[in-house]
Amino acid sequence: MQPPPFPNPRSPIPMKKPDNTFHTDQVATIAGGHFTHDTYSAFLAPLLPLLQDRLATNYAFTGGLAIFTQLPSLMNPFIGYLADRISLRYFIILAPAITGTLMSCIGLTSNYVMLAMLLTAVGFSISAFHAPAPAMIARVSGDRVGKGMSMFMAAGEMGRTLGPIAVAAGVSWFGLEGLWRMAFVGWAVSGILYLRLRNVAARPQSKTAVSAATFWPKARRLFPIFTWLMVTRILMLASLTTFLTLYINDVREGNLWLGAAALTILEGAGVVGALFAGTLSDKLGRVKVLLVLTALSAIIMLAFLYAPNWAIVPLLIGLGLTAISPQPVLLAVVQDEFAENRALANGSYLAVNFAVRAMGIAIVGVLADKIGLQSSFIIGGVVMFTGIPAIVMLGKEAKSVY
Repeated sequence: MQPPPFPNPRSPIPMKKPDNTFHTDQVATIAGGHFTHDTYSAFLAPLLPLLQDRLATNYAFTGGLAIFTQLPSLMNPFIGYLADRISLRYFIILAPAITGTLMSCIGLTSNYVMLAMLLTAVGFSISAFHAPAPAMIARVSGDRVGKGMSMFMAAGEMGRTLGPIAVAAGVSWFGLEGLWRMAFVGWAVSGILYLRLRNVAARPQSKTAVSAATFWPKARRLFPIFTWLMVTRILMLASLTTFLTLYINDVREGNLWLGAAALTILEGAGVVGALFAGTLSDKLGRVKVLLVLTALSAIIMLAFLYAPNWAIVPLLIGLGLTAISPQPVLLAVVQDEFAENRALANGSYLAVNFAVRAMGIAIVGVLADKIGLQSSFIIGGVVMFTGIPAIVMLGKEAKSVY
């Protein structure tokens, strides 16, 4: 019996074919982590009226608390750059526990500076999760990235739907100082993520992902368009997601529970919108879906601001279906266009998005102090229309939008 021949060193090494299978169990597990993580990150907005009373701050400083959770997002490109080279699965696994613990300790802070420092730490945990997680979703979604991104984003929206009601209930049960008791769920979920994801890579399959050279030429063309879209959307999104509870409390004369319920209705409809928007964009084209959602959300926003109280609920549902759901479509464009550097592209996109969001929160807060919440919300709705030309331009520059 002769020994097997040695392989010819000049023979080409067969490349492993990309896995185009949609791994439902892995997508669902990552989405479940997103749900838990964003449930905790949604604690802040419903508590703003209570924190405003406790800290005796104006709209700009109160809304500005949300900015501190955005600042660490400037690290997202660096995190994404690492995630394209090494698997950062443990960032995804540990984030629900860390974010849950920090957000549950909001009631233990005694002044604005301590709260700002706590929320900045939350921001680092948020960034550590959101930079590599969409790349992991894209990896396990095969050739149905839009569907996978929809499930991922819908789970996040579901978390932001539950978060306001969960924290309102927590305040009722334990008081603001006793919210720390709610942190244990995050640790339990991180344990589950460890058991399910410890062997799943969080970086692209392609070997060429080790070089960022392929990223920059396309980024110079597409990221100015992404930024344009973000800027036109952000005033309305900041108004709805950060200042809605203050709007319900001060303009509509509601209370903590009504504000939390309004956020829950908005985000609950956002779950449905996010779930279907990405999947529809796989079939109908990204640009068509973005155009329809942008135009409808601006119209519904203006209707919401002038509507009587009985019409608030259906209009909030309409806003959730249209204003929030473009995000998975845009993330699908990013993942499709930057297939070789998905985590770097996603981290860069989120860094710009969070930076623009921080700017939007600050602008809405200043406008609210100067001209009132109602007028600042109106401006956000009108500015939304100026994003339509950016979507048309995106359709000309990106190959994946049709």
